[in-house]
Order: sequence, then structure tokens, then C-alpha cells
Amino acid sequence: MAPIHDTQKMQDFRQIDINKVGVKGVKYPITVLDKTSGVQHSIGLFNIYVGLPHQFKGTHMSRFVEVINRYHKKIGINIFPTILGEIREHLEAEFAHLEITFDYCIEKEAPVSRAKSIMIYECTFIGSQTAEEMDFQVKIKVPVTSLCPCSKAISDHGAHNQRSLVTVNFSFAKFVWIEDMIKTIENASSCEVYPLLKRPDEKYVTEKAYNNPMFVEDMVRDLFQKLQSDKNITWFTIEAENMESIHNHSAYAYVEKYR
Repeated sequence: MAPIHDTQKMQDFRQIDINKVGVKGVKYPITVLDKTSGVQHSIGLFNIYVGLPHQFKGTHMSRFVEVINRYHKKIGINIFPTILGEIREHLEAEFAHLEITFDYCIEKEAPVSRAKSIMIYECTFIGSQTAEEMDFQVKIKVPVTSLCPCSKAISDHGAHNQRSLVTVNFSFAKFVWIEDMIKTIENASSCEVYPLLKRPDEKYVTEKAYNNPMFVEDMVRDLFQKLQSDKNITWFTIEAENMESIHNHSAYAYVEKYR
């Protein structure tokens, strides 16, 4: 074939660097590590960017998808530096950034009946790389139950509770299993959320939450203490949102361990 003109490599004269340019919202099947089963399959939502120097008109979008295709069967924490390095080389870029969001499935047992069912958690791997440094984070969203201490204290009968969403974004020194972080997050709540409950289970979780009331502030503080005591966790943010059952708004709290 005769050479085809490469418009992207034409010179741009506006003298404006672009921080991130690439492809966003690309869905692709992926394989991730699973503590129990070895691996599990999911669908990843990819955002991939590079930094574009001011002298270039554009980047080559097809090359991003080529890299995804090459590595989608072995997505994991340890492979991220390799993927980002190839993106930088393939796109001739100084900076590369990759985000992969996916559903992670864990088989959970109900606390009394031991009935088994699948719980799904949203996870995101986030990585950035230059020639000098590499940054990697994991973000996990975990639904839990919280019961209001104030409602319990002032009411003659019962207390209002709600489903809450706790999001932890963290960096680490050594490998961390997704399952272990999820369990840590669930333990810093009034009670876990289960996808399947029989009547004895429902009694158990209702009473457990009632005996363990927590404000949204309590959840982020308790979780902060647990993560801060783990020397392997080098940085983290925690946010908790209570979808209030007696208000038309959510309660929210956020804390961060600074680097």
C-alpha cells in the first residue's frame, strides 16, 4: 500500500500542552486475580490517556485499544507498570494514565442460615506513569448498613437505619487482596449488607445494627484508625454516604491520610 498521510503528527502552532488525551469508556472483557478461585472474569471500563506536547496536533487513538487487547486477559496490580510503560512507548508519550473500573464478585454466606449468594462490588485500578515515577491506586465501593445513634438514643422504640456506601481509595507497599480490603471496610459499619437473607438472618442483621449504632462520622473515623495502623497502606481516602431513610438527602463524611 502507498503511505497514508499521518495528520496526528502534523505540527500545531498554538503552543498548548494537553494534560490528558486518549480514549474513555472503552468496554472490554478482563481477567483479574481472585483470592479464592485464582482468577475471575469481568467487564472492564477503560479510560486511557497520555500527555500530548504542544507541538503535536493529535494522538493515535487506535493504539490505545491495541494495548487493551494485548493485556486484557491478565489485568492485575502487578502488571500495571508494564501496561503503562507500553502505552508510553506505543504512543511516544512522556506520561500515561490508565483507569479500569469493573464489577468484582464475591460469594457471601448469610450469617445464620449460611445461604450462599453473589455480592458485587465496584472496583477501580488507577495508574499513572512517567519516566521518573509510578503511581498506583485501588478504589473500592462497598455498601454497608448504618444505624443512627441519635435516633436510638431519643426513641422509645427502634431506630432508623439506612444503606450506606463507603468508598476507599488507597495506595500500598505490598500486594493487597481486594477481598481483604472489602472485609476491613465492612467491619467498620453497623452491619454488612447481604444479597440473600432468610428470616433468621434478617433478625441477626437487624439486631447487630441496633447494637452497633454509627454516625457517618463514626464509620470514617473507625476505618481511618484501622487503615492508619496498617503499615502496608501508604495513603488513602475514605468517604461515606448514608442514603438517609427519614430525610430527603444523604449524610456524608470524608477523611484523607496525606502523603
